[in-house]
Amino acid sequence: MAAPINIKLLRQRFGEHLQENVVLANYTTVRAGGAAHAFLPVNSSAELEDAIKILWEVDMPFMILGSGSNILVSDQGVPVVVLFNRSRNIKIDGRQTPPIAWAESGANLAHFSRQIARRGFAGMEWAASIPGTVGGAVYGNAGAYGSDMANSLVLVEILHRSDGKTSWPVERLDYNYRSSLFKQEHIPAVILAAGVRLEESTPEVVQEKMKQNIAHRLLTQPPGASMGSIFRNPPGDHAGRLIEAAGLKGKAIGSVEISTLHANFFINLGKANASDFYHLIRLAQKTVEDKFGVSLELEIELVGDWKRDN
Repeated sequence: MAAPINIKLLRQRFGEHLQENVVLANYTTVRAGGAAHAFLPVNSSAELEDAIKILWEVDMPFMILGSGSNILVSDQGVPVVVLFNRSRNIKIDGRQTPPIAWAESGANLAHFSRQIARRGFAGMEWAASIPGTVGGAVYGNAGAYGSDMANSLVLVEILHRSDGKTSWPVERLDYNYRSSLFKQEHIPAVILAAGVRLEESTPEVVQEKMKQNIAHRLLTQPPGASMGSIFRNPPGDHAGRLIEAAGLKGKAIGSVEISTLHANFFINLGKANASDFYHLIRLAQKTVEDKFGVSLELEIELVGDWKRDN
């Protein structure tokens, strides 16, 4: 079992790079949640690797924060070391067959896809409007418009607590709908970088497809501070349809509203707290279960201490 965080020891090991009591609402797309007791920005996969090795060495709990797009942080904060992943290098190798694009895990997925398109390669158009990071996309098998990371990924570079730095082929990740081995098993490993398979095309063709995807997203998904889709779609149905059919579209608790455009999106109307999101999530789950007998599973992750809200 990991020890509680030791701020004094962290200061000794990381010096001025360590920040304390950083409000994570400023680092998540939903703009809600408490503070990180210890917050450590890392600017490359090498820095990320070094930091993790130190934290494993002293047996101190940590989590990786990228874009913060699929998480809800408790108002009570996060009593672990938060590694803010700013490792964003991208490399596109068109000489290989098939062409391969590499990105560090903190790279923005949409930016990665745009860089690929500018070089005239296809294969990542589906990711043009997804706000998360490459690492988050690999971890949760992000997808849209008929494709996902399971279809695009070739190889992932990881740091494993027992095996060290190594590479895994996509087949080893046991991908399924919005999930992976990383998410299912919580294995002691961190994603450092990922390589995706590309196809020859032209900038004009790829960018036009991306424009169409972005335009469709703007029409069907609401603006404002949110976490993206709250629930996974149950087999043969859609979570948004079930929530709407349950009469909850537009329902609000505090400053959180179930979107009137798409009921699987919960919007921060201004100064919402995480507890309001949590209670609206539980209300949606209970109402859909009571009316339709369907148990909605979270696509987002709850981070921190939620005991006071249970």
